[in-house]
Amino acid sequence: MKTPTFVRARICTCLAVACVALAVPGCASIQPTPPATVHQPMTARPADAPRALAASGAIYRVGAGRALFEDRRAGRIGDTITINLVEKTTAQKNANSSATRASSLGGGLSASSKLPLSSLTGLSAEADTKSAFEGKGAAAANNAFNGTITVTVIDVLPNGNLLVSGEKMLTINQGNEFIRFSGVINAMNISASNTTQSTQVADARIEYRGSGFLDESNAMGWLHRFFVAINPF
Repeated sequence: MKTPTFVRARICTCLAVACVALAVPGCASIQPTPPATVHQPMTARPADAPRALAASGAIYRVGAGRALFEDRRAGRIGDTITINLVEKTTAQKNANSSATRASSLGGGLSASSKLPLSSLTGLSAEADTKSAFEGKGAAAANNAFNGTITVTVIDVLPNGNLLVSGEKMLTINQGNEFIRFSGVINAMNISASNTTQSTQVADARIEYRGSGFLDESNAMGWLHRFFVAINPF
């Protein structure tokens, strides 16, 4: 039994539409998470506590939690620390350069000289060259990032410093916003409320990215990028 012509045409049309939907970015409803450059993993599970000893009537039992007189500040894998993002950078650069060069050359031949063609008077030669160059350049940058993010201790270094990493995701009107942070914190810089400033974090990596149709509308299309890449002008 042969398939009718209009059925085959309908199947071909559906396949063509599906191929175009897969090829065109943004057609899929699933929005991929932007890749991260912060330290991985972005969270860590604390180690299992040892089994508590049998109750002996004391007010403190080994393995029941933190030590009786231990500081409550974060210092172990799995603890959380709040980072206050107070990043602000300003840079400015100006450059000027100039160069000038000039040279001249003159010559003549009088009628009294005993040289060929001495009967001709007024023979002379002159040359004059000048060159000048001037260049100017300027660059300026001003960036500010304020906010708050809570991260997790993912490793404790041998000297006591804490390697932290974390992510915050916000979904707003069919778009996702990602804030990621990682770095190395000196335990002495952690306040009693387990907070610290981002300016006191070493090897800090801060990301603010988005995904969705709003982010895609601000990006150059793949066909435009192709022509820009091959355009020599």
